[in-house]
Amino acid sequence: METSFLGLALAAILILQFSTPINSSFSATTSLPSRNTYIEYIKTSCYNTTFYPKLCYHTLVIYASTIKTNPKLLAKTALSVSLINTNSTSRLMIRVSKIPGLEPRVVAATLDCVEEVGDSVYELQRSMEEIGHAGGSDFSKAMSDVETWVSAALTDDDACLDGFAEEVMNKKVTAIVKRHIRRIARLTSNALALVNRYASTQANLP
Repeated sequence: METSFLGLALAAILILQFSTPINSSFSATTSLPSRNTYIEYIKTSCYNTTFYPKLCYHTLVIYASTIKTNPKLLAKTALSVSLINTNSTSRLMIRVSKIPGLEPRVVAATLDCVEEVGDSVYELQRSMEEIGHAGGSDFSKAMSDVETWVSAALTDDDACLDGFAEEVMNKKVTAIVKRHIRRIARLTSNALALVNRYASTQANLP
């Protein structure tokens, strides 16, 4: 009976999961050649820079008309996508932790994830603030801070996964946690790679 209830509760959580993405669409006035150029820029950047290029491309290409061929906007958009998904996953972890009938060690691991993913949200928010201020003589310092914040967010995602490494954990809860945490970890990894690329490119300018 408890197993059945747990299954229904998990199903209900997943139905409610994930908010709509950033509002963005291709402009009707954007010419086809320009739009193709923007799309190719995102594809090339993702495949030449990130560890998860397919995920990078599919999550960023819808913002091609906003990003154009601007490396700063590419990095900022990647951070924003990661933040939105991490924030949504944070809400999911809170709901999972409140499911009745979970074993104490599963509850404990989930609560650890709530804290760690919450920290990740904060760190990504700080990175967004810092990259917005990056420029001029303070560029190198600001970008170093951005890289530090994003790296910390990635570390927190990995820490959450570590809590569900034991095979004795509830399989349904473990599957949900791993699927969503791995996704945000990959999005954050991609964002970090694009941030590093932007920082190194600008640093090499005369």
